[in-house]
Amino acid sequence: MGKTSVIIYITVAIVLLLLISKSPQNSNHDSHSHRHRRLKLRSNFTFAPPSLNHHERHVPFDPLVADIERKREDREWEKRYLESHHPELTRSSMSQHGEAMPAESQPEWEDFMDAEDYLNDEERFNVTHRLVLLFPKIDVDPADGFVTEPELTRWNLAQTEKEVLHRTQRELEIHDKNKDGLVSFSEYEPPSWVKPSGSDSSGIDMGWWKEEHFNASDADGDGLLNITEFNDFLHPADTKNPKLLNWLCKEEIRERDSDKDGRVSFKEFFHGLFDLVRNYDEEDHNSEHQSDDSREAPAKKLFSQLDKDGDRFLSDVELLPIIGKLHPSEHYYAKQQADYVIQQADSDKDGRLTLTEMIDSPYVFYSAIFSDDEDEDFEYHDEFR
Repeated sequence: MGKTSVIIYITVAIVLLLLISKSPQNSNHDSHSHRHRRLKLRSNFTFAPPSLNHHERHVPFDPLVADIERKREDREWEKRYLESHHPELTRSSMSQHGEAMPAESQPEWEDFMDAEDYLNDEERFNVTHRLVLLFPKIDVDPADGFVTEPELTRWNLAQTEKEVLHRTQRELEIHDKNKDGLVSFSEYEPPSWVKPSGSDSSGIDMGWWKEEHFNASDADGDGLLNITEFNDFLHPADTKNPKLLNWLCKEEIRERDSDKDGRVSFKEFFHGLFDLVRNYDEEDHNSEHQSDDSREAPAKKLFSQLDKDGDRFLSDVELLPIIGKLHPSEHYYAKQQADYVIQQADSDKDGRLTLTEMIDSPYVFYSAIFSDDEDEDFEYHDEFR
């Protein structure tokens, strides 16, 4: 970053902080509350089966808040793991023995140590101070005083990748029975809601978490998954592993092939895959409100482009060009989030954000920071959580 940019950032920060500090106590209450929100966290922990084609959760914009949430979530994860793998420690067992029930996971004081510099005397999180600090870390290519969609997308993606890898490491530690830093197929225990083929037990019958999926994730073919391969195993939409991408294509064929002939006809493509591709290409497009007649022509055109051998069916190999649209990567969702944030906070509609615009719309960046007993007219947005 050039000296000129640094001077600009420092000057803007000083001016903003001076204006905030000089504002009277009885000034516009809504404006003041935008800058100092009570820090309250919600757990992102989920026990429901994930949707394979939908982004379930949003990683916090601020890495400081994300870190606090991770610590809270880790405690919840450990508690649930003990309950499922050590029945003697479950609530029912503890109740029978007259032992105290474990309390609901709440943020511990040490979780906030890193945030202490951004809390005022009333333990309110100073959003303005955080945005002043984070802005130059996002505005890097180029460092010109504006945050653009590509810059915000890269920032969101970096936060997401850190979150995903943290969860993967936690999963690996659970399944790595011999503690060698690797997971074999015999060590891995599928989620409880997955139903094995031919079983009548409750759950979801799917090809995921089976040996074929495991072997496709094993890039070096040694029969074990390291942290990178295990991360691909859990999140195949973000993989660069050709074997795993081919497995994803085969899994799409298996799921969409209603007549079980090992390939996808135009009818099967039209009533399943086409709308996923079209909705990916056109984010504002909603196929639910269009007739089959209006969708058929573009569907036939795409089908013909994919059908390289001209046999009027799509094989797993022929699905490879669109697999990234059927299973969108984290980059896709990071860009969606960036587009939404810019749309909400870009007051002059020039397609980019200044530091002032970000400070004026804190709810877009800090949707988890709120208090139920104050600012009833504060506009709360929860689209991404």
